[in-house]
Amino acid sequence: MSELSVVVHGANTQGHLTELLDSLDARPLPDAEVIVVAVGDWAREVAEGHAPETVVVPLPESTDAAAARAAGVARASGRWLHFVHAKDGLPAGAVRMVAERVADLPDTVDVLLFDHVAATWKTSGIRSPDGGILARAGRAEAALDDAAHLLRLTPLLGNRALRTAFWRAHEEAFTTNDEPYAAYATLLHAHHVACLNQVAYEERRLRPQSLPQVTAEQRYALVARYDALLSLAKHRPAARAVLYDVMVRDLLRVFAREDMPDRVAREFFRRSSLAAVRWRPADHRRPAGLEGVRRGLLEEGAYTKYRAFQAANRTRRAARSALRTRRSKLGTKLREHQYHRALRRPVDPDLAVFSAYWDRGVACNPAAIAAKLAELAPHIHPVWVVKQRNAPLLPLGTDHVVPGTRRYWEVLATAKYLINNVNFPNAVVKRPDAIHLQTHHGTPLKRMGLDQMDHPTAAQGMNFAALLTRIDKWDYSVSANSHTTRMWERAYPSRYTSLDHGYPRNDVFYTATAADVHAIRDRLGIAQGRTALLYAPTHRDYEAGWTPRLDLAALADRLGENTVLLVRTHYFYGGSASSLTGLRRTGRIIDVSSYDPVEELALAADALVTDYSSIMFDYANLDRPIVIYADDWETYATTRGVYFDLMAEAPGQVARTQDELAEIFTTGAWRDEGAAKARAAFRRRFCEYDDGRAAERVVRRVFLGERETALPPVIPVEDRTPAPSPEEATA
Repeated sequence: MSELSVVVHGANTQGHLTELLDSLDARPLPDAEVIVVAVGDWAREVAEGHAPETVVVPLPESTDAAAARAAGVARASGRWLHFVHAKDGLPAGAVRMVAERVADLPDTVDVLLFDHVAATWKTSGIRSPDGGILARAGRAEAALDDAAHLLRLTPLLGNRALRTAFWRAHEEAFTTNDEPYAAYATLLHAHHVACLNQVAYEERRLRPQSLPQVTAEQRYALVARYDALLSLAKHRPAARAVLYDVMVRDLLRVFAREDMPDRVAREFFRRSSLAAVRWRPADHRRPAGLEGVRRGLLEEGAYTKYRAFQAANRTRRAARSALRTRRSKLGTKLREHQYHRALRRPVDPDLAVFSAYWDRGVACNPAAIAAKLAELAPHIHPVWVVKQRNAPLLPLGTDHVVPGTRRYWEVLATAKYLINNVNFPNAVVKRPDAIHLQTHHGTPLKRMGLDQMDHPTAAQGMNFAALLTRIDKWDYSVSANSHTTRMWERAYPSRYTSLDHGYPRNDVFYTATAADVHAIRDRLGIAQGRTALLYAPTHRDYEAGWTPRLDLAALADRLGENTVLLVRTHYFYGGSASSLTGLRRTGRIIDVSSYDPVEELALAADALVTDYSSIMFDYANLDRPIVIYADDWETYATTRGVYFDLMAEAPGQVARTQDELAEIFTTGAWRDEGAAKARAAFRRRFCEYDDGRAAERVVRRVFLGERETALPPVIPVEDRTPAPSPEEATA
């Protein structure tokens, strides 16, 4: 018996079945079988042309979705089922991920829920709203009555796996062509559910104009769907309350956004009103504000009032938008006038404007350059661009300007030097005698710049023409290694000069002393003799927000009391009542998400655990162990795009599951000979120019005008001495 039966079902709609089966053929499937229920001759011909182990169940063109799913289940031998519509897709590695997760689940769990992305006829990799819900649910099994919020997940059969025996026991209840109803019903019938907060499905939304027009009866069927579901949940207060809220939101959304003839709209509103009154929980309270007004009008059945309310809202929004536009135009004109007046003034040869991470504060390569500038060229005055909310966090005495202010535009117009690790606004003019220094803020594993054009998930909202205009303003581009130099030339093609001098922010990894390491660990509260692991994952473009990928409490338990986890994420998870509370109190988990500079965290850590973050390239300078936790490598590589295969060229041990990660540390593999050999090769390649004097080389070259040949030469990797490790510092 296989762990998982992937049941692909449906016609070869717009040819998408071919793409789906090609993706399955491209990678070996672990303990899983593929059953293609091919509806129609075209689907059958496509399915029969694929891997010989694929089971093909041909069905007539007229077969509906429910019958196709049933035919697939009849042939399934797996313990679990995953229904995949022939028009949809499976991200790379999804089948392996789901198969491994269900293998760990007991028979008391009936449904495994996971995240998905969406694709349309014009883009792909659209984030779902489900990531946060799944993250809050965690990995523990739960009864639906204790986790009713899971009913808010997108109702797809594709974003869940179902225990085969459970499906067969309730097959009559699930046999319907209304897929959202079937998806909700699986939860309402399940004894226990589990979650996997990773993307394992791609829903393809076909262009509406390519589909049959929605009929009036199909509109009314939406109300009937919720009537049936709420009837199932009528004796379950928690589930009923969530479903009621989902129903009202959905009905109001369809009414407001879908273009229906007036006759159909009136009848849809009438039926929706009756359902809203009939199923309203006794203790239900309407939300405040406009949403509460909408719901009140729906419950009254006040169709005419609701349409008038909509019209008034549209008028009010239009008026507000027009006012904002007028104010914005006036403000823009004033700023442009001030800026262009300032541009007529001479360039100040002793003025330098610095910015880092979209005006966050004094940080990264610009900060290291500014510090060295104060030492080697104190006559040059630095001014930092910092957002108002971050200004109180600046070091005492830092001269700064707030974006958009009069002085902000004045210093941008008159400064000789403009230094940034991202980019200055499009409106900034490149004066002929000004110098723009682009420092960047990492070594690229993921695709950057123009290379993102082929990866719409990563490129959402990017204006590539504007990007090219900004690139053309660069005079210098700082690089840490020849790989980075080549990738910048490809991703950011322009006439700038590449400064192959190393990243200034990494100088500290060669200049810090044992006393510095001690002091940082004391500030962080790391007890002497404990092993500190820095866990620093990166952002996923295909997720709606950052979601935890590790059960930190379970990991800390496996690693023991002598290990401290320094956790640096987009935000720390787990409230005051979570299982992490006690671990925080004992200092075994320390939230360092807001701690700056990150280089100090690296100096304090005995080892780094990361996934695809560029911190691995910087940390490698310390010649300390690095462990890669790559639970979704295939999905990340496909959706974000990468420049090399990290799995083949990792800086140390690689874990694909949490159990593997824990084992790497409990067995000592994290610092064995194999890990050291991989790290040495990685350092040679990616720490090529980082030797502790990068900032000096940049300052001498850019600000003091020294020739390349006069700069301090780069010390070979094998001749460098990194800062002492915590263990060495106590020896």
